[in-house]
Amino acid sequence: MKEDDESGGSKKEPRSGTGTEAPGGKPPRPADPGGGILMGRPFGVPVYVAPSWFLVAALITWIFGGQLDRVLPGLGASRYLVALFFAVAFYASVLVHELAHTVAALRFKLPVRRIQLQFFGGVSEIEKETETPGREFVLAFVGPLLSLVLAGVFYLSLLAVEAGTIPGVLLAGLMISNLIVAAFNLLPGLPLDGGRMLRAVVWKITGKPMSGTIAAAWVGRALAVVVLIGLPLLTQTGGFGSSSQHAGGVETVTDALLAAILAAIIWTGAGNSLRMARLREHLPELAARTLTRRAVPVEPQTPLSEALRRANEAGARALVVVDPHGDPTALVRETAIVGVPQHRRPWVAVSGLSQDLTDGMKVPADLAGEALLDRLRASPATEYLVVEETGEIYGVLSTTDVERAFVAAMARPDAH
Repeated sequence: MKEDDESGGSKKEPRSGTGTEAPGGKPPRPADPGGGILMGRPFGVPVYVAPSWFLVAALITWIFGGQLDRVLPGLGASRYLVALFFAVAFYASVLVHELAHTVAALRFKLPVRRIQLQFFGGVSEIEKETETPGREFVLAFVGPLLSLVLAGVFYLSLLAVEAGTIPGVLLAGLMISNLIVAAFNLLPGLPLDGGRMLRAVVWKITGKPMSGTIAAAWVGRALAVVVLIGLPLLTQTGGFGSSSQHAGGVETVTDALLAAILAAIIWTGAGNSLRMARLREHLPELAARTLTRRAVPVEPQTPLSEALRRANEAGARALVVVDPHGDPTALVRETAIVGVPQHRRPWVAVSGLSQDLTDGMKVPADLAGEALLDRLRASPATEYLVVEETGEIYGVLSTTDVERAFVAAMARPDAH
């Protein structure tokens, strides 16, 4: 399991930033992240059911309904209602698995953006990295642990009901499915829970989280190949209770298709884990102070041509509109300057090309890394005023420069 965990297989690594405080000191309510149908907000974390869940629920209903026809032939068509109940109950178990990760993350004061139930499992989108390998290990392990606990609960409940009945079959199915979820997620490769645990171990040994990510990601890619080749072979040789004598063409194609989808999800998740780790490694290189353009202050009625002349003399690349007291009130947009023809610039005042400053457009000069990106995401704009702690103007930060530096940092080869 990773910060973005999927109990059934696939994982994501989306990252948002921590929230910034609104005027008055109160944090703003985060925007609804979306992702499907909102089912509730346990522990304050929104839980969504993705559209792909309905596809897998239908698939589970069809497959489990066929099995019920052999185990409980007297059910008739109602077996599909029982199978649908099983699909819902299984994903409720997946939700418990995800909530275990969520509760652990919140305990470690890590923000959780959302939980999403989707094809092949669930995703807990945890927005920040753990600070220690020990916490990383615990955060990953609690999900499979809860799945094992659920399997034990279903087993004990199974002892209290009669075999060969609907409750007995449902409890047995839920026990086995939770055991499979736990075992699968404990496989030691990203993006699975076991991969996060392996990452934590390597991190602890080497002292380098990136080394742990590289090791666990490549093991994850190896697992993807094993799943792609081994899963269809296992089902054909009776590894899951089937046999080559009874496996028909449809079952063979279905097994191969599911194996290919699952392998692709694991391979992609491992690659995403590597990319996100490289991103976090390079984030400190994005510093407001080093990316800021030097700026010159100009009065609102200053002609654009005169403002640009002053900027050229000072070696500056940005213009800040100030009031009579010298306090900044607006930023002259670079795109607006480009749009004014050369012959009209003496007749156009900078005030007509500027954007009024808001509190969100003022960025401390010492911000860097994820904190800087968080600040820019919280208040989207094309330019930001960079100020010192004293309130003195340091310069103007363009999102174009940030994006260019980000791409350049990500393109550099790793030192590992």
